[in-house]
Amino acid sequence: MEKLKLAISKGKILEQGLKVLKNSGIECKENPLISRKLIFNTSVPYIDVIVVRASDVPTYIESGKVDMGIVGRDTLLENKNDNHYRLLDLKIAKCKLVVAGKKGKKLKNNLKVATKYPNITKKFFHNKGIQCSVLKLYGSIELAAVLDMADVVVDLVETGKTLKENGLSQIEEIQKITSYLIVNKASFKLSNDKIKNVVEKIELGIR
Repeated sequence: MEKLKLAISKGKILEQGLKVLKNSGIECKENPLISRKLIFNTSVPYIDVIVVRASDVPTYIESGKVDMGIVGRDTLLENKNDNHYRLLDLKIAKCKLVVAGKKGKKLKNNLKVATKYPNITKKFFHNKGIQCSVLKLYGSIELAAVLDMADVVVDLVETGKTLKENGLSQIEEIQKITSYLIVNKASFKLSNDKIKNVVEKIELGIR
């Protein structure tokens, strides 16, 4: 039997995504949160779950080697691959993408902005008519503003607690973020019945 491969981003999306799948009657036979395996059989014989880094989900979908994915909207906005359809907003891993900086910091020309989202950041400031240079970082983005390595940062915020504890505050919200179920366009045609069945299960699971 040709199996559907469903990739899920590591971290909070994986934790919450597995709950959605379990509620939908799709349960991994081993726990991906504690296992070092990368591919997991599930209670639905034609579905395997694959655990990958968030930024890699669209790449695997684009390649056609993976049929479906659960990934944050931030990753989809940052990645320029478009060989997928967005089937469902799962409304999990809710947060927002914001511009943040030290108190009183204003958005003006020639800003230096630290972020792991250079494409989103450039587009946001371009649309506001503000020139900026972007410094790409991979972790502890707030530190760049704390150390004055950057004027402001663009990062995901859930509660704002980390910003506050580091003497930073939100300047502007760019986008509310949730996670989506996406599917490779070719897979959607070739395995339409199976994919529709998965979508129906998940729709029931998120009600």
